Amino acid sequence: MNAKYALPAILACTCAAAPALADSPAQMVLRDGFDGKDFAPTGHLYYRDNVEQKAGTIEFQSEVKRTGVGALKLSVRPTCSLGNANCSERAEIWERTKYRVPYDQGVWYGFAVKFADPIPSGDHRYLIAQWKREIGPTAKGDFSPFLALRLNNGKLFATVETNYVAPTEKHRPKNNSKACGDDATPVWFRPETNQMRALVATDDNWGETDGEEFTGCTSAIKVINRGNKLPTPASGWIDFAIYSKPGPDGSGHIEIFANNKWIVTVTGHIGHADRGLGKNQYFKFGPYRAADSTVWTLYYDDFRRSPRCADVLADPSLCPMK
Repeated sequence: MNAKYALPAILACTCAAAPALADSPAQMVLRDGFDGKDFAPTGHLYYRDNVEQKAGTIEFQSEVKRTGVGALKLSVRPTCSLGNANCSERAEIWERTKYRVPYDQGVWYGFAVKFADPIPSGDHRYLIAQWKREIGPTAKGDFSPFLALRLNNGKLFATVETNYVAPTEKHRPKNNSKACGDDATPVWFRPETNQMRALVATDDNWGETDGEEFTGCTSAIKVINRGNKLPTPASGWIDFAIYSKPGPDGSGHIEIFANNKWIVTVTGHIGHADRGLGKNQYFKFGPYRAADSTVWTLYYDDFRRSPRCADVLADPSLCPMK
């Protein structure tokens, strides 16, 4: 599909006025430029210092920054045995629980990221940012992020996850992304876990041999290509502006902008509705990978979150709906 199709009316409220002092976390405007020696009180972010993050380090530094006087440096070092699929190495920043947005509400997120050298180039699992649903103590299963910005073979791509929806068309041939029609999206079906993952955006270096797991097609997730690719990891600072509204029932809506360019619109089945899941969505950013043998470092700057597109997108004139 192309960009000429009109957006659903759901975005009509995302750039509308909102009270300066909000009763709901979803109405709050959060910001952190990482210019001090700790997280800013206006950002409501924190580094989750637990066993899962024992491979990670965090540094508020001033040598590499996008704006202001500082930026966040997040690194992971090898701690897992290579080939251990159940072990992860991460240094992620979380939203504080009190300020998370309800799962059924939309919100805009913005942040900038820069890949330090060397940029990982292997066939491996790397994430730089992810959006998830809270998981309660009675939930059963391992739930993937409903939206994730990922790296594999040195290439940047975005995926959307939802509950399994049985295909209504034949699977396409492996590694032939052109076999999905304009009304279908490449997908990795995983009925054994009641999940499926769609490929929704890639960078310019993405080729026919990439994305081997996306062997099916789905019409449950719609992607409108807005005429731009994701920036490549080596291109310098990448400033993302992303609208997140899960909807496992088919009402989901995601917008992805990067460096003031509209990348894609994603609608349809987005996120999970399994029993025991929590009432909120939440955002994490930072390097997250399976076991590897080198240090991996990312820099982050200019975090913001708002119900209004104009507070997040660097050029408010590009907001999809005014």
